[in-house]
Amino acid sequence: MSDASAASFDFDLIVIGAGYGGFDAAKHAADHGLRTAIVESRDMGGTCVNRGCVPSKALLAASGRVRELADAEHLRGFGIHAAPVRFERQKIADHANQLVATIRTNLTRSLERAGATILRGKGRLEGPQRVAVREASGIERVYSARDVIIATGSDPFVPPGIETDGRTVFTSDEAISLEWLPRWIAIIGSGYIGLEFADVYTALGCEVTMIEALDRVMPTFDPDIAKIAARKLIDGRDIDARAGVLAKTVTPGSPVRIELVEMVSREPVEILEVDAVLVATGRVPVSKELNLESVGVTTNRGFIPVDEAMRVLVDDKPLAHLWAVGDVTGKMMLAHTAAAQGGVAVDNILGHQRLIDYRSIPAATFTHPEISSVGLSESDAKALAASDGFELGLVRSYFKANSKALAELESDGLMKLLFNRSSGEVLGAHIYGLHAADLIQEIANAVARRQSVRELANEVHTHPTLSEVVEVAYKQAAAALA
Repeated sequence: MSDASAASFDFDLIVIGAGYGGFDAAKHAADHGLRTAIVESRDMGGTCVNRGCVPSKALLAASGRVRELADAEHLRGFGIHAAPVRFERQKIADHANQLVATIRTNLTRSLERAGATILRGKGRLEGPQRVAVREASGIERVYSARDVIIATGSDPFVPPGIETDGRTVFTSDEAISLEWLPRWIAIIGSGYIGLEFADVYTALGCEVTMIEALDRVMPTFDPDIAKIAARKLIDGRDIDARAGVLAKTVTPGSPVRIELVEMVSREPVEILEVDAVLVATGRVPVSKELNLESVGVTTNRGFIPVDEAMRVLVDDKPLAHLWAVGDVTGKMMLAHTAAAQGGVAVDNILGHQRLIDYRSIPAATFTHPEISSVGLSESDAKALAASDGFELGLVRSYFKANSKALAELESDGLMKLLFNRSSGEVLGAHIYGLHAADLIQEIANAVARRQSVRELANEVHTHPTLSEVVEVAYKQAAAALA
């Protein structure tokens, strides 16, 4: 490309949305010499930094300490007798807010240092290679760019029949500020968001009713992992969990009124009256006001179709110079997936062909203990084994056989490893137990490299550490090869 044609654009790249995906894309592009602009109408850092991963981890860290200090029986096992635990709700909330402010500032500075231009306002497409930005004042400017990346993310999904007021009925967006501690809170949904907040609320002394429309609690998790994890995370706490029931209507107020019906028959079950309701029923893409029709893009339930290079698709064919990353693509709605997609998109823009590998991207739920997974679910692995004609291998490794877990008196846990019994290739893993979110990375790396348990079984792990749970699984798998 001649300098003249490059200079005819205002920017080489405009990224719409400064969440984790947009941020990573813009920084990567600016670091590699592209004249980059990033458009954001809300807070820099998007959901993850402001309303998601970052503040929730701060709340989980603080409430986790409260839970530890209040667990007299666990402490007695060490010979420790602690005084009754006291905490200040506002100071826990302040810790989360301060962390958000720090990370948001760091992220904004690193973009500016890299040389990216931050455009404050709401971005939308104005035809190919053109982006309109409407500032808060109402002024609108149109910019041209050789390439455009859409990274507009997602918002919490509120099902029909549920009315929110942000105070007594709210989503994770409001829960994160921990403005008050309801004596009795109902959480609708038992995915990772519902589970993490149930962890926070029960640690801080709230009673929780968990309402799951599907036929089992924790439906998005491996069934064996869900079964063992529920014993401690749900049954062992002040949580009344109900599966197969639907919150048909939720009316804010004091008390909040919930009309429960059978999920399948829609027959009335009961009317619940609680102090508050957290709606944790998943997330929906933010794509409505992007003017996608100006470039002929049709969404699928709001999600923007992309290929594995992150190019936006029209009729299954890539559109030149338009890319999408993060939650708005609906692939794996996780911050680190968005960041990985952002890197892939920019590498392709730079001319380095690269595809995303979703199988090797891990996911974690930061309950106490944690749950994590990577690669295929057991049912997907069985389907792959049947279609590709190999025998599926499955081994379990238990934390109760691990010296470090026993030393911590935290031996409740399980790792499940899925592998190809012919080649030994690692296909996936599911872990529940102490530091599961950190442990999963080792298996994610093996999946990324399509490694076999034959070589992995010989890798030496530090003793005594939790990583030996993984080593034991690898060794069992290697011994079980066909």
